[in-house]
Amino acid sequence: MEKPLDRQLEEIINSAGVQGVMCADMQGFCVANKGVISKQTAGVVTSLAQQASALHPEEKIAPVIVIESDAGNLIIKQNNDISMAILKA
Repeated sequence: MEKPLDRQLEEIINSAGVQGVMCADMQGFCVANKGVISKQTAGVVTSLAQQASALHPEEKIAPVIVIESDAGNLIIKQNNDISMAILKA
């Protein structure tokens, strides 16, 4: 894992309420993760981010997806070729 990415993930995981963070590439492969988010969810995260972007293809900024549950909120956003998911309590 690249050092700058590792530092960024460490900073995110140490934020209040964050339980996990993951980055995935455009093919749905996990690039990096920390905390309780499973690497196996990388494909689903990437797919959700791509499908949400397809809803309004004319938009220049990708949408933010928030999935709420009793366990917490999963926040997903795609930026360039990387999809990121953050699980917050």
